[in-house]
Amino acid sequence: MAKNTTPEFVLRPFEGIAGEPDLVALREVVPAATAVARTTAEYGAREITFTTVLPGGWPALHRADGTVFVALQTNAGSGDASRDLAQAALDAVELEPGQSLTSTGLPGPGPRLQDILDLSVPLEITVHDGFDYWFDPAEPLAADVRESLDEANSTLIETVKLSSVESAYWCRMGAREYLRWAMPFDEDTVISAVARLHAKRQSGFGGSKFLGAFRSSGIVIPVWELPKGSEAEDIEAAVAEFWPTLEAELTNDAPLTADERRARAGIVSRQVTLR
Repeated sequence: MAKNTTPEFVLRPFEGIAGEPDLVALREVVPAATAVARTTAEYGAREITFTTVLPGGWPALHRADGTVFVALQTNAGSGDASRDLAQAALDAVELEPGQSLTSTGLPGPGPRLQDILDLSVPLEITVHDGFDYWFDPAEPLAADVRESLDEANSTLIETVKLSSVESAYWCRMGAREYLRWAMPFDEDTVISAVARLHAKRQSGFGGSKFLGAFRSSGIVIPVWELPKGSEAEDIEAAVAEFWPTLEAELTNDAPLTADERRARAGIVSRQVTLR
């Protein structure tokens, strides 16, 4: 019988990477953003730009100017997203400049992002208001490419990364504004912390309302609906003030009270699992 050489499923694939919550957010809820990292000396000390998506759904692109892009929002997977992305990055580096990686197979066991990235170098996150960054600004775009790019840009959800706390993203969807906040804690810890606050009617900030959470890659992304018309800068101070209250509950290991258990059950029932 042939031996199964594909990696086993990993619930929390980016654990151990300082930018874990941002990688998950870019993989799931941020439309256009990049995260710049660097590989270790063993893997060439190359700069890798992780991006939410690439044109045509490509897994990776080695741009003509030498920039290496690796897409986070890809569908195919072996069960270990970190292994998949590491292989895509290594394959992209080997491409000739100007070439794209249009498909990938399921990789066997091998290095993961935690192995190939220099973890002492923090991820540099940039949220973009369009996909123009896909292309070398020094190269002119053909008319049909420009038209396709403009069409893609027109569908983007307006998104801003907050500066007052880590890995929190304001967004506007239609006439409503939301905060999506990815956190580097296991999902049970975050849900219990929010449940404790929810039971005390303290789970909101600055007039916001806690709605629920997305679950992905072993962590959760809680979501709050913001007062109508709120801009990202309007909530920076309120979120920063709310963080110590939430942080205290994240380290609270006391058993949940009856009210807190009921609040937790309600939150869990509204969770949405991504991928």
